[in-house]
Amino acid sequence: MDRQQEFVLRTIEERDIRFVRLWFTDVLGMLKSVAVAPAELEGAFAEGIGFDGSSIEGLARVFEADMLVLPDASTFQILPWRGESPGTARLFADIRLPDNTASAADPRFVLQRALTKAADKGLTFYTHPEIEFYLFEQRTSTDTPPVPVDNAGFFDHVPHGTAHDFRRAAITMLESMGISVEFSHHEAGPGQNEIDLRYADALSTADNIMTFRTVIKEVALEQGIFASFMPKPLANHPGSGMHTHVSLFEGDRNAFHEAGAPYQLSRTGKHFIAGILRHACEISAVTNQWVNSYKRMWGGAEAPAHVCWGHNNRSAMVRVPMHKPGKDQSTRIEVRSLDAAANPYLAYAVMLAAGMKGIEEEYELPPEAEDDVWNLTDRERRSLGIDPLPASLDHAIHLMENSELVAETLGEHVFDFFLRNKKAEWAAYRDQVTQFELDQYLHRP
Repeated sequence: MDRQQEFVLRTIEERDIRFVRLWFTDVLGMLKSVAVAPAELEGAFAEGIGFDGSSIEGLARVFEADMLVLPDASTFQILPWRGESPGTARLFADIRLPDNTASAADPRFVLQRALTKAADKGLTFYTHPEIEFYLFEQRTSTDTPPVPVDNAGFFDHVPHGTAHDFRRAAITMLESMGISVEFSHHEAGPGQNEIDLRYADALSTADNIMTFRTVIKEVALEQGIFASFMPKPLANHPGSGMHTHVSLFEGDRNAFHEAGAPYQLSRTGKHFIAGILRHACEISAVTNQWVNSYKRMWGGAEAPAHVCWGHNNRSAMVRVPMHKPGKDQSTRIEVRSLDAAANPYLAYAVMLAAGMKGIEEEYELPPEAEDDVWNLTDRERRSLGIDPLPASLDHAIHLMENSELVAETLGEHVFDFFLRNKKAEWAAYRDQVTQFELDQYLHRP
């Protein structure tokens, strides 16, 4: 038993922890949980806890159902919303097969595998997400439209506003669980908020995002409201993205920084951006995984819908933020297409794979987009070589289906299941007759 595991067992005893929840996600990024008694945890560290994987979306087929959850001691945290004593704690867990080998169906393992490939080249992948979400009044019926908790806008300060109290409570809870928050503010939509998590390695960030979503929903329930990470919940207001700042480090050196280069961006950084851009369309089904995701991207209100990059250009899909003089570590890029409902393990895995492909193949970075891309005509964008991102989940599925990069990154099992699930989602969506259609066509000749 290692020191971290000993620390966990000792803390559980000292803090009177009666329930330990092991967290993991299915392929679509839905959080799963199994509770174990503290007395069982030492055995779980050594041998895992068995469960029926065929009951979880995408993990296993019925004839290969036996699987194990193996807790990761480094992720131990006490759940503050479960009360002081007796307490409840959680650990993220890796999914294993009965022979204790990693399950290819585990999204956490998909990201770990991508990070290992980068580590073999001496690189560590860091991410910093800006997570947007909406706060709504509790609904009495699913037939009624959601009602935002306020009518405030971007950076608005609302005295005694619900969002102020909410963000303070949520951030306090996040930081009590070891998740550092950099910024928080009201976003542009009514009831829309943003909380930015501090830089961390991509695996820690993905774990933090899963915890973040749970904390946000728990705090909302405590305050008699509900939180939604739906990419586009309101037709006439901005969608919720998860803009992610990324960088690669070689030890303590920022591989994206080159003193004196334009925007202080190194060749490695340029190749990484080129990789993200070249593979942007084929990874979209993963970074934007729902039918509703494409209504955010193509519904206006600052969501990127075209494949381009720019310096400090917020209409671009990839942005190179302003370099801070004397802070070489801060050189980074911001990928703005990602939305708040993506599975962070799979999304970060394909983003890293695309960027690394650009580095390995030395992709040439296309010209920078200096104009407001949203206000250009289609002809102007074509003349500048700026292609559109997929316009629908169906379009994204077809592009992903032919992607060697996505197939290799996700692995055969996750790749096949993900595609089957998304095709079923699109088929179910396509069969609907919407209120828009009834309003437009019911009474026409």
